[in-house]
This record gives sequence, C-alpha cells and structure tokens, in this order.
Amino acid sequence: MSLALIAGEGALPGLVIRHLENEGRAFRICELDGYPCTARGDRPAIKFRIETLGSLIAELKSYGTTEVCLVGAISRPKVDPSAIDAATMPLVPRLMGALQSGDDGALRAVLSFFEETGIKPVAAHELVPDLLPKAGFQGKLTATEQQQKDTERGINIIGAMGAVDLGQSCIVSHGQALAVEALGGTDWMMRSLMVPSEGAGAALLNNDSTWDDPLGLAVDYLTGTGNATRFGELRRDPKFPAGGVLVKAAKPGQDRRVDMPTVGPQTFLRAIEVQLEGIVIEAGSVMVIDHAACVQLADQHDLFFWVKE
Repeated sequence: MSLALIAGEGALPGLVIRHLENEGRAFRICELDGYPCTARGDRPAIKFRIETLGSLIAELKSYGTTEVCLVGAISRPKVDPSAIDAATMPLVPRLMGALQSGDDGALRAVLSFFEETGIKPVAAHELVPDLLPKAGFQGKLTATEQQQKDTERGINIIGAMGAVDLGQSCIVSHGQALAVEALGGTDWMMRSLMVPSEGAGAALLNNDSTWDDPLGLAVDYLTGTGNATRFGELRRDPKFPAGGVLVKAAKPGQDRRVDMPTVGPQTFLRAIEVQLEGIVIEAGSVMVIDHAACVQLADQHDLFFWVKE
C-alpha cells in the first residue's frame, strides 16, 4: 500500500475513502489520537499521537508508503513532553517552533518531515479531481453589481487576514465586513450573525441543535421534512445590514496540498439560515463537497453560487 491517509473529522475523509475504494486503490488510514475519523467506519487505522509522529513516519516507510494525504479537520493538539518517543525527539525543535508560528507553519513542518523521508504529500483534490469545480456561476442566479463589489471587498479582506494567518472566509454586505473567520471556523462565523428568536429565551444562545447533523439537515431541507422545523429558533441579528455575501478563498501563500478550504451542503444550509445572498469561492483553491446538492440548495433558496477566477 503506497498511500497513507491521515484522516480527521468532517465529511471530506469519507468522500476520499469511498472514491479510493471505488477506484480499487489500496491505502492505509492513520488517525490522530483524540480526533477520531468517524468516516472510516470499521476500517482499520494506525493510531498515533503528535508525540509519536516520527514513529508513524518510520512505520509507514516500512510498509513502502510513497504518498501521504492529510484530509479532514484536526485541531492543533497539545503536546505532552513526557510522551515524546525516541523517533520523534529529533523533530521536536522544528515542530515546536512551527507550532508557535501558526497553523500554516505547523502544517508545512509536518509535510516537510514526510518529504525528507521520501513520502510525497498529495492533496485531496489530486486524489478526487471533481472536488474542484470549473469557474463560473454554478446555479440559476448570478451576482448583482453590488454583490460583485462585496465579493471584491471580501477577497481583499481575506488577503489581509492571510498576512496574520487568521482565517479563510468572511461575510460582506454593502461594503461592510459583517464577520470574519477565526479559530471557530466558517459555521461559527455565520452563527455570529444570529440571536435568539423573539420570546425564545436566552437559553437558545447556547443551543446547538440547529447546527448538528449536517447531512441529515441537508436531506430534511431538500425534502421539506423532519429536522427542517428546527430552523428558525435563531434569527438574523437586526443590527446587521440585510443580506451579505460569504467569500471563501485560500490564504495568500497557503500550501494547497493540505488545509485547503472547503464548502458543502452544510455551508449552504447555514447561509440560507442566516439569510445570505450568495456564496463565492476562489476557483482552484476551495473544494466543494457534493456539488450537486450545493447547487440544488442554492437554486431552491435564491442563493447565487459563484466559483470566481
């Protein structure tokens, strides 16, 4: 088996796993302790800690591994100095320095450890090319002149955010930045536009019910059944301007072999709930999970979907 998947959380690992199996390509799954990959089901996995990264690389080399793909969300783990093994000890100075430099620096350091032993990092979209749609408007709607101006404003904001390794998306309405992505991610950013519905009570501020089970909610929203009734417990904060465009792009200089931004049905459900007008992604730099479902949701709810060059 020449390919290793270091698989994290979210929908992307499952998509890659199923694609590889359909192609008949052999691979091994690796799972970081504390960040289980639910998408792997009962498939076996090599489990490791960040403190044993050197041993993992040596084990993969012994199996003849020539490529590695980091796929799925993994938060920055805490390092326990007492758990560092002998094979990882030589990597510690560079790893600790990289962790201090931000997520991009840490990921580049991890990739370099693999590369130095002859294991080539590959991106998820290299394994599944359909993850990168062609440029252009993807559904029935196009952007208005104002929405195009908001898009340009969003791209400039993400460029500035990238300089400090902050995030990969923002929301802009009539030239105003309503929210920017930080550690909490895109869902957290969109939810920051919401407040409890009138009379719902302050307890709803901590109610995550409408933000769970993204695949189930996508089906419910498309079919008009079940959990769709859970939407509406929160409402758009009236202090914000109406509408808005979600812009998502890779940070300047970002290594697109790992941590490439993604959108999927969950993103569109959130955008619909917070009453956005459109979603714009950078062509060739943002992956789309279940493109057909994303377009369907956009068309059903008058949301434009733009893959912008």
